[in-house]
Parts: sequence; structure tokens; C-alpha cells
Amino acid sequence: MAPEDHEGATSLLQSFERRFLAARALPSFPWQSLEEKLREPSGSELLLAILQKTVKHPVCVQHLPSVKYARCFLSKLIKKPSGGSVTLSESTAIVSNGTTGLVTWDAALYLAEWAIKNPAAFTDRTVLELGSGAGLTGLAICKACHPRAFIFSDCHGQVLEQLRGNVLLNGFSLELYTPTDPSNPKVTVAELDWDEVTAAQLSAFQADVVIAADVLYCGEVTLSLVRVLKMLSACQRKNAPVVYVAYTIRSQDTGKLFITELDRAGIYWEEVPPHAGQLFPYEEHSAIVILKLVLNGRHSVRR
Repeated sequence: MAPEDHEGATSLLQSFERRFLAARALPSFPWQSLEEKLREPSGSELLLAILQKTVKHPVCVQHLPSVKYARCFLSKLIKKPSGGSVTLSESTAIVSNGTTGLVTWDAALYLAEWAIKNPAAFTDRTVLELGSGAGLTGLAICKACHPRAFIFSDCHGQVLEQLRGNVLLNGFSLELYTPTDPSNPKVTVAELDWDEVTAAQLSAFQADVVIAADVLYCGEVTLSLVRVLKMLSACQRKNAPVVYVAYTIRSQDTGKLFITELDRAGIYWEEVPPHAGQLFPYEEHSAIVILKLVLNGRHSVRR
């Protein structure tokens, strides 16, 4: 990095640090300068440095600003080289209009965080998300990991309406993918009821990677998810997708039924090692797990 570039990056870091620690209004941050710097080769390093100077600052680790302020800040900070932030419309109620899918849950933040740290798992892949909810995880992957295509899915009408709005709000088109612009993935939103979806519908997605976050909240839903995974394994036998399922352990039964059913179905699973460095404002002591599943049966089932 040239001396003048280093000086500019240092000044930008100081500006973000001072404004964040003072909880200044987000429009006052030098976002324009940041977007210009992010286009440079060292852009990703600068992004991590800003995280260390803001949400990971020693002062903030002990005395984090309001969750709402931190989330809004992080949503603007998730950038891609061409600029543009992740902006979400979501409900302030845990349960709204008969669904929990209108808010972002901790495991979705944790999975988005892991994806940002492991972009190679999604780069140039077709990704299917089951139970997308408000869409933060998928939007973070679309912005930071450069998938070939991303399919958001859910089954509740109002969730799908909000999801389409969030996709458009973040500058993605729901039209057909343009091969001449590979940096902008094809993004679609699909209605997918796990109890009614067919093998033909799942096969049509031709997913390389499947993700799901915080969807193991009751036994009935867990069984429906395993049904979908078994169908994916059968209909894409020659090229089965890799699956990542993130969930918060709220009780001993949260993941027990899921693992039991995976073993019964002959689906190999392993726990993804915890990653260091919390980026998002979820409960620090939450027990959140990511399981990696292999659907093609090339490994023996873990017991």
C-alpha cells in the first residue's frame, strides 16, 4: 500500500471509530470514502479493520451500543466492491401475522458471519436457502461471497412479500441472470412449502449448496426439513449439494431430534468448528451450532 493510501485508510478508520463510539447518526459516517476504498485490492482488510475499531472495539465489547444501532451500522457496512449496503425491512415483533419469519434470528446472523469469513464455500455456486425469513443471511452471501445464483425461499405469504422487497431494496433484480455480469448473481425468491414441495421442484433449482438458519424450533418443522433433505439427496444423487444448517440450542431437544433423524436417514453430518471474532450483535453467550451435511452417502453416518 502506498504511503498516501495508508494515510487515507488510517484517517478513515479513525473517523469510523470516533463516530461509532460516540453513537453518531449513521448518515454522518464517511460511507462514500469507504466505498471508494473498498474497490481497492486491500478493501477486505480495511473492512475487517473497521469492524475491529467499532463493534469489536474493547469499549464496545464491554458496553455495546443499542442492538438496533449496531445492527443498522453492520447492515450498512456489509459491502461488495461496487458498493451498496445490506438494508432490511423487518418486524419489531417476535411473532407477527402468524409467523416468526419477519425478524432476523441469532443463528441467521451467526451463519452470515461464518459465510463472510468462508466465502469460498459459496463463490460461483448456486445456493438455495430454506426458510429465508427477512433475508439477511442470503443478502450477506450475495454481497460478500459472489455466488453464481441465490434462491431465497419461504412459505408464508407476508414473509415472501417482505423478502422480495428486501432483495429489491438491496439493488438485486428478480429478473433473469445476465451472463455478461457475473459479479451480480441471479437472485430469485421462491415459495417453498416443505410439506408439499416435490422432488421435481427441488431438482429444478440444481443447488450446489443449501443453507438454513434457526428453523429447528419445533419437532414438526424439523421432520419436514429432514423430508426435504432426503428428497434433495434422492433427486440430485450424482451431484448432491452440501448443506449447512445453523441453529441456536435453546433446550436439549433443539438439535437432538434433528440429529436422530439425520442418522436414521443415513445423512452424514459434522459440526463446523466455531469461528473466532463476533461481527454481528447476537447474544454473545448463545449456544449456536452449524452442522455440515453430506447428502451423497460417500461418508459413513456419524454416531
